[in-house]
Amino acid sequence: MDVNQKREVEWPTLAVAGATYGLWIVAVFGLGALSLSAAIPAAALAIAWHASLTHEVIHGHPFRSPRSNAALVWPALGLIFPFARFRDTHLAHHGDCSLTDPYDDPESNFLATRDWRACPCVVQRVLAANNTLLGRLLIGPIVGTAFFLRCELRSARRDPRVLRGWLMHLPPLAAVFVVVAASPMPLWAYLVAAYAGNALIRIRTFLEHRAHSVARGRSVIIEDRGPLALLFLNNNLHAVHHMHPSVPWYSLPELYRDKRERFLAANDGYRYASYAEVFRRHFLRAKDPVPHPLYPAD
Repeated sequence: MDVNQKREVEWPTLAVAGATYGLWIVAVFGLGALSLSAAIPAAALAIAWHASLTHEVIHGHPFRSPRSNAALVWPALGLIFPFARFRDTHLAHHGDCSLTDPYDDPESNFLATRDWRACPCVVQRVLAANNTLLGRLLIGPIVGTAFFLRCELRSARRDPRVLRGWLMHLPPLAAVFVVVAASPMPLWAYLVAAYAGNALIRIRTFLEHRAHSVARGRSVIIEDRGPLALLFLNNNLHAVHHMHPSVPWYSLPELYRDKRERFLAANDGYRYASYAEVFRRHFLRAKDPVPHPLYPAD
């Protein structure tokens, strides 16, 4: 397949956008009036799907116009992360030579050894628990948000784009609160859904990168074609995405299928057969240590 081919308008991505917002409206206005036990998980799925859609937008889909793409995901359904800051930090993360670096990769889950040693014992225990899949689901949104905000505060002192990104986040955030306030769904229930949606996304990010001496061997391939692959818009084929970041989500499976052995050789066999295997192997057992195993200790 031609990985450089791009449609004028990518209808599969627009269909996902329509389904995402449709599910969100049904959850907040329909199910919110009938059953919160159904509304909360439905809203959580919509919020997680919106995060995956936002990732597509950051990589130039579904339109040629960046402004049109940004407008497609303007509502801050997940509440926490400003679009402009997610865009800037994620594109920095795609500098593959620094993948997993505790300082240079904004999405790294590793700490430098000296920073790990400086953590209080209780913090070390929390971070160690966070390195299991169960921990990532239960406390991952809190831990991830705390580290993100800490980095943002540091960055804001030297980069005016950080504050500008947060100020731009206020209108789409306010819009979501206004709509939820006008719906039958209580605000507390929506906050629970936002937390759960954030947790769902952490299933994808849990092991998508590992410490490896060669950059091309750091990104995972999870050969899952089930509901989670759709929720994550095939970003489970993460090594393929990192090698071809401009390829839209719906083309990744075909690209992987056509060159499977090449991708597995390139990422040094970092592969799981499915998310079921990920849960089975790492639900209660950490995949990685918190201190980066290949980073200098001093």
